[in-house]
Parts: sequence; structure tokens; C-alpha cells
Amino acid sequence: MSLPPFNHDAHIKFTESSNTSWTFGQKIENTESGRKWLEGEQQGWKVINTAEDTARLYPLMISAIVPRPIAFVSSVSGTGVENLAPFSVFRCESWFNMVTHNPPLVSFCCSNNPRLKDTPTNVKNGLGFTVNIISEPFVENANVTSIDAPPEFDEWTLSGLTKAPSIHVKAPRVKESAFSMECELFQAIDITHPVGGEITTTMILAHVKYIHVRKDVLNERGVIDIAKYKPIARLGDISFGRLGDVFRLPRLVWEQEKEKIEQALDTKEQS
Repeated sequence: MSLPPFNHDAHIKFTESSNTSWTFGQKIENTESGRKWLEGEQQGWKVINTAEDTARLYPLMISAIVPRPIAFVSSVSGTGVENLAPFSVFRCESWFNMVTHNPPLVSFCCSNNPRLKDTPTNVKNGLGFTVNIISEPFVENANVTSIDAPPEFDEWTLSGLTKAPSIHVKAPRVKESAFSMECELFQAIDITHPVGGEITTTMILAHVKYIHVRKDVLNERGVIDIAKYKPIARLGDISFGRLGDVFRLPRLVWEQEKEKIEQALDTKEQS
């Protein structure tokens, strides 16, 4: 399949939300886009029994649970071998996300099939590790580290990326990453299959001890300027995505909206 070249001049654009005239209790079919969306239901539903149709679960779930953030984990083995691996999902069946800010925890998971990966083993040795976020300019560099290389192989050299010293853990951070977290192991959770009893996946809860963030990607409020950050996200199969149009929705407060809600519901009951 022939694809057009990557557009390096594309810019993130902030827009209104899809239905700015929405009111409390309004049905989706009240808009043209909502009606078109509901028309798709006329083709029916496919119900999948996860205990029976196991072969289809992986490709189906990674194509539906999107977009997914990607972690770039740098770790060191007990013998000093450095490892660099992306999670969610460059490498088969690996996942990443934030858990909580208090204490600051992130999680990543990795399948133990066909073998236990280097990263889950390394992060348990007490030497610490770093979790780095991938941006558009070095996505190919990160992708190559997902190769199924032997444990002693140096992914850093292959990637062309730069090691930057950490201040708390032994593992280096990725200098090209605009947001890196130095982490200690908080908890490792083995996921046991409920039927077969085998350990299929290991979930790592990482305690973030220090954060390194480039000043040029921060806005005047001290948080990330997403347009400068240029993060990428994982989609289905071998597809990835980047941010395009972005819209904002207000965080509703009951005391401020209570009267409007009651009026809307009263009107709905009378109609």
C-alpha cells in the first residue's frame, strides 16, 4: 500500500466540541452526526465470548481500546546490561498508563509469552528505571528497540538515542524525550489466568521519584503545551496516531449547574 509522506508542517488546532448546543438530558439523535452514528446499529451486533474466541481477542481489543499512550522504559540488569524497550504496544501485548498522582504511580504490563521479557526482570532488582515519553521526531528510533533481540543485545546503540544521567536511579533516561520519570518499583503483580492457572502477564506499578521535563514544552501555567510536546499514540495493528484537532469540555460542578439540570429534567417530563 502506497502512503503519502509524513506531514511535518501539520499543526494541532483547537476547535469547539462536536455539539456546543447540547443540553442536559438531550438524546444523541438530536444532531445530524448523532443520527448518522445510530444508523450504524441497524447492521446489528457481534457478541464475542472471550473464553471461546481467544485468537481474536488481541487484535480486536488493541484496535478498539484507543488511543493508548506509549512508555519508553530504560532499565539495567543485575549484571549491568542496559535495556531500552517501548510499552503499549510496540512490543507484543504491553500496556502503559498513569495510575494516580498521590502517590505518583504509573503502570506498564508485559506479556510473558513466549518468554519473560528483560524489562519486568530488571525493574525488580532494586536499581530503579526510567519511563520516557515518545514524541514524533524520534518515533522510528523508539520503534527499532522493540525488536526481539537476545537479552545481552544493546538496544541503545541500535536506536541512535542518547543516554542522559539520572539523579536517583542507575538506569539512564532518554535525552531526546521531553518528559522522563525516574522510578522505583512500587509493586509487581503477576496476572494469573483464571482457567489455566499460568502467569500470562506481569503488571509493574512504578513509583515516580523524579521528573525531568524540558522547559520549552511547558506553557505559562507550568503544564505541558501539547502542540510543542508532539506525543504519539498507539492504535490497532501497526498503526500509530498523533494529535490533530483538539477540543475542550468544561468540568461541570453540581452547585453551579443544579438549577439548569432541574429545569431541563422538568421540561423533559412535561414533554
